[in-house]
Amino acid sequence: MTKQAIVLAAGKGTRMKSDLPKVLFEACGRPMISYVIDALERAGVERIVVVVGYRGQLVRAALAGRDTVVFAEQTEQLGTGHAVMMCREAIQGQTGPVLIVTGDSPLIQQSSIDALLADFAASEPACLLGTSHKDDPTGLGRIVRNSAGAFEAIVEEKDATPQQRAITEVNMSTYVFDTVELLGALDQLTDENRQREYYITDCPGILKREGKEVRALAVLQPCESLSVNTLEDLKIVEDEMRKLGY
Repeated sequence: MTKQAIVLAAGKGTRMKSDLPKVLFEACGRPMISYVIDALERAGVERIVVVVGYRGQLVRAALAGRDTVVFAEQTEQLGTGHAVMMCREAIQGQTGPVLIVTGDSPLIQQSSIDALLADFAASEPACLLGTSHKDDPTGLGRIVRNSAGAFEAIVEEKDATPQQRAITEVNMSTYVFDTVELLGALDQLTDENRQREYYITDCPGILKREGKEVRALAVLQPCESLSVNTLEDLKIVEDEMRKLGY
């Protein structure tokens, strides 16, 4: 049973004011995506599917020496779910866990990946979300749990009630899916939303509606919530990396 991962790395990063693919911006002297691949490899992930899109040849070149890495191409930017759909061929026929992470979060920690994979192996759910508690959850999807503490839903801030907005546990775009269950959920994913895009955040709900087990585990550290969308974000990430001794 192969441990697999999908790294979402197709974005242009329009707000970075450069024509470089976002994941290739350097943090403390190395492309952001290289830290993500390092953490996955150290956690024992044997096969990493990197989804490339905008100027994908540059990302391919930057990761050319990585034996664990294969590539999938997203030619149109139609959402995170669509990016994962582009990996169907690469993960088809596999069993066991597949992690999904973003390539613009260089502070992802091996310890968090280890904890998620261990929980997944012990509980064998259809989907496990890696979450975090944030003092200021503004702008992030909230994790709604039922009275027994079990995962109920991800509610985006714009759709949240005042009570839900007070929730501090947030979605961190970090998932472990059973590979077969993920492929089944992708078959049901639609773009029936205002953006006309396919969202990976809809997959846990699809599986839950089918009566499959979906869990959320708040193991991600505060630093792991620091993803990069602007040059200002990059500076904050670099400052945090220096504090942590990168």
